[in-house]
Amino acid sequence: MAMHAITIPEPGGPEALVWTEVPDPVPGEGEVLIDVVASAVNRADVLQRQGFYDPPPGASSYPGLECSGRVSALGPGVTGWAVGDEVCALLAGGGYAEKVAVPAGQLLPVPKGLGLVRAAALPEVTATVWSNVFMVAHLRPAETLLVHGGSSGIGTMAIQLAKAVGARVAVTAGSPDKLARCAELGADILINYREQDFVEEIREATAGAGADVILDNMGAKYLDRNVQALAVNGRLAIIGLQGGAQGELNLGMLLNKRAAVSATSLRVRPLAEKAAIVAAVREHVWPLIEEGVVKPVVDRTVPMRDAAEGHRVMESSTHIGKVLLQPPTAA
Repeated sequence: MAMHAITIPEPGGPEALVWTEVPDPVPGEGEVLIDVVASAVNRADVLQRQGFYDPPPGASSYPGLECSGRVSALGPGVTGWAVGDEVCALLAGGGYAEKVAVPAGQLLPVPKGLGLVRAAALPEVTATVWSNVFMVAHLRPAETLLVHGGSSGIGTMAIQLAKAVGARVAVTAGSPDKLARCAELGADILINYREQDFVEEIREATAGAGADVILDNMGAKYLDRNVQALAVNGRLAIIGLQGGAQGELNLGMLLNKRAAVSATSLRVRPLAEKAAIVAAVREHVWPLIEEGVVKPVVDRTVPMRDAAEGHRVMESSTHIGKVLLQPPTAA
């Protein structure tokens, strides 16, 4: 049998994304097959399209790091799930398709009260934020979290989760409209990075103390200034390289602050680590979503065959929250 998926015959601009008939995936040992109802656009998908971020060995060559849908088949050894279950999933690739095979440990039930389409906005952002801000950086109540790109999918989730545990949240964003949306989600300190120096602003807002945790998507460009903005015993969690991969780290300042820098990538982690993160998200984040304390922020939904448009929106940075994709077979 055949299905359709977005393929990338040659790296390039958004037009490099081609809706093509391809073979159906077959679930292997410990995997389930999902009929995809929605997927979402992530920065990593843009990098993959451009030829800068190959899928890990064994992963689907199609872009797409998360999806929602219905279980249509179980591979050998799978327990705890049944055909027809409505789920969302963290993927190593393959979400831009009508079907995808995924390890059962990366499945999550659709939260009660949330529609199946909107659930596609959850897996990547919840896993990224929970693993970095809470499992690695150990954000605690009453601490200050600085989130770069506060209006992004990651940022909108980080604001809500940090507020839910009683932290104070500072954000950077590039327009008054984006900052206003961050404020609606609970952000306390609003910094327009086009007009303000986030180091000065975070120091002023914290009486000189600095941020206890910083969630950074910029990498090299912000490295030195992030360390400057850290509080004593602060933790910098780097999750993206939009501002470059090589920067200079002031170890003296880091030592004086007794601070820590971590850098993680979710996609290439071993299956057991991904499963542990997904289990932690289900335990800690899913109840907050079902209680209505935390909600996915969706900017728009685009037909999957027009994924190029979703990528143009992502690259223009005009969106707030997530851009979703729906295949024509979704129902």
